[in-house]
Amino acid sequence: MDKPGKLGVIGSGAMGEALLRGWLAAEKFARTQVVAADPDERRRGLLERNLGVAVTPDNAQAARDADVLLIAVKPQVLENVCRGIAGDIPPGALVISIAAGVTLATLEGLFGAERPIVRVMPSILHAVQAGVAGVSGNATCSREQVDYVLDLFRSIGIAEAVEEKLMDAVTGLSGSGPAFVFVFLEALSDGGVAAGLPRPLATAFAAQTVLGAAKWVLQGHRPGELKELVTSPGGTTIAGLRAAEAGGLRSAVIEAVVAAKERSAELGQAAKAEKKP
Repeated sequence: MDKPGKLGVIGSGAMGEALLRGWLAAEKFARTQVVAADPDERRRGLLERNLGVAVTPDNAQAARDADVLLIAVKPQVLENVCRGIAGDIPPGALVISIAAGVTLATLEGLFGAERPIVRVMPSILHAVQAGVAGVSGNATCSREQVDYVLDLFRSIGIAEAVEEKLMDAVTGLSGSGPAFVFVFLEALSDGGVAAGLPRPLATAFAAQTVLGAAKWVLQGHRPGELKELVTSPGGTTIAGLRAAEAGGLRSAVIEAVVAAKERSAELGQAAKAEKKP
C-alpha cells in the first residue's frame, strides 16, 4: 500500500505514546500527520509538548481524517469508544487495534467486516525501539496492508504475522513479559546487593547481564545451549542454578506467562459479552 498520509491515535496512554514516539523517531509519520486523542488533559499536554503532535479530547476528530487509525484503549472501554467513532472513520482507512484479548470478530462487529482491521499485540519495549509485536489481519486486509503494519512495528522492534488463535499466547509472553523481566532484574540486583555490591553497580551489572544474554540468544543460539556453556562442573553457576530451581524459578516463570495468556482470553470474552445487546 502507498505510504499513508495521516495517523489518528485513539488513547494516548503509555502504550499509545510508546508507539507514537517510536514511529516519529523512525520517520514513519511526520508530526504534522498525527492527531492524538485522549480524555486526560494532562496526557494531551505532555504529548503536545514532548512530541509536537496535534492533540484533542475528541476521538471523532482523530478518526475523521485518518488513513491509519490506532486504537490504543483498554479492552474494558473499547466497545464504548469504538461505537462512538465508527461512523467517523473514512472509507478504506486501516484500523489497528492493540487491545489485549479483543478479537478480530469483535472488532468487525464494531467497525464492519468490510473494514480492513489488523490486531496487534505489542509491548512497552517499543518505547526503546526494542519491542515485540504479533500481527494478525482480518479477511478484508490485503497482504500489502498486513506487510505495511509489520513494517511499522519492525521499525521499533521485531514483528511477526501470527494466526489469531495465538495472540493470547503472544500477550502472555511478550506483552506481559517485560514486567516479569523487570521483577527478575530487580531480584538479580537485590542478589548483588546481598552479596556486597552497591545498589547502582548491582543494578547496572544486572541490566547489562540480561541485555547481553538476550543479544546472544537473538544471534541464533538456544538458551539451554548457552546455559551449558557457562555452567562448569562443581562451579559457581551450577550452585546458583540449583538454588534457583529449588526456589521454583522456572515453574514460576512458566505459570506467569500462562496466567497472563489466560487473562488476555478472559478480557476478550468480557469485551465480546459487553458488545451483545
